Amino acid sequence: MEKFSKGIFTCLQQGIKGITYYSKYNYNITINDKGCVMRNKQVITKIMEELDRLYPDAGCSLTYETPLQLLIATQLAAQCTDERVNIVTKELFKKYKTAEDFANADLKTLEQEIRSTGFYRNKAKNIKECCKRIVEEYNGEVPDTMEKLLTLPGVGRKTANVVLGNIFNVPGIVVDTHAKRLSNRLGLTKEQDPTKIEFDLMKIIPKEKWSNFSNQLVFHGRAVCNARKPNCEACSVKPYCVYGQKS
Repeated sequence: MEKFSKGIFTCLQQGIKGITYYSKYNYNITINDKGCVMRNKQVITKIMEELDRLYPDAGCSLTYETPLQLLIATQLAAQCTDERVNIVTKELFKKYKTAEDFANADLKTLEQEIRSTGFYRNKAKNIKECCKRIVEEYNGEVPDTMEKLLTLPGVGRKTANVVLGNIFNVPGIVVDTHAKRLSNRLGLTKEQDPTKIEFDLMKIIPKEKWSNFSNQLVFHGRAVCNARKPNCEACSVKPYCVYGQKS
């Protein structure tokens, strides 16, 4: 397999503008006038098709039964594995069943109950305040719009998109650590800020695939494209990947 030269990747990293590079597969990579990597529709389609083949049933790996449970679990999942969160919430959700239950929880007790998820003091405080607002402003029900969700303490666009996509069937790009890493390696963005990555992906991924594409990036990040040592030789997405072409 032909690879991009070291010099070309220096250009890509530095964002040299107005130049198009080609791989053996004739999938081009262009630096636009803003210094952003641009992939053509052909390669984006190939990436989506391969992820569909690999992960046809990719979904949220957090365990939940209600909108509130998913909201709380997603907040707990910040800087924590979904596996650990699922262990914690198995008992947590037996004790706290409503937003009012969480709003009235003893803060110190709640901190200890979620301690193993990390950043437990901040998470406990946000969960209490979030649920208090849900009770006071939304009659105890998790709101169903981005605008309203973002008014809740501890809820950013990532958490809001998880809830909207999985509960209310509103498509959204969820940018977690896996999506951030893979979207950069694939050459779909040069951004590091999650919100900027989200909007970059929204421009090139069909809206109806936003939620599923996000989940597929998570699955592929865990299975193949891990942070420290991606298994590029075993990766079937490699022919369409900027990072993979230099490995």
